[in-house]
Amino acid sequence: MSYCKEFGKDKVMFVTKEDHAEPSKIELPQTEPAPGLILANGEINWNCPCLGGMATGPCGVEFREAFSCFHYSTAEPKGSNCYDSFKEMQDCFSKYPAVYNKTSTDDDEEDLELPNLNDLNDMEEEPGRNNDTVDSIEENVGPTAIKESAK
Repeated sequence: MSYCKEFGKDKVMFVTKEDHAEPSKIELPQTEPAPGLILANGEINWNCPCLGGMATGPCGVEFREAFSCFHYSTAEPKGSNCYDSFKEMQDCFSKYPAVYNKTSTDDDEEDLELPNLNDLNDMEEEPGRNNDTVDSIEENVGPTAIKESAK
């Protein structure tokens, strides 16, 4: 025999094995979708996890002012009237590099220095110079990457 007890706002149901044998008849209310960055009324949701704590960090006030300026801007191009706000935010960010200077530390994204193409061209043109160095760079880096870095 099952029964319910209420503890404040909570309702606890005690059920038997027989109660579990048949499908539940309880209907749960529809859940509302979680609000995103912009609420239904057009306001900014400062609690959105997508902001990554920027609105509450040491430069939270400056961030909120700059972001609000951009969001509510009617200037063309959008946000072009917010230069001063963004400048103040950048100045504040530079005061807290440990908080705001987060870069990717993935091993795959190491900064690789490609050789200077002018140096490579000089090497190719020098008479009597062994061009194996240029060939090995093209083999390891690829001629496409070398040509792309020249642009």
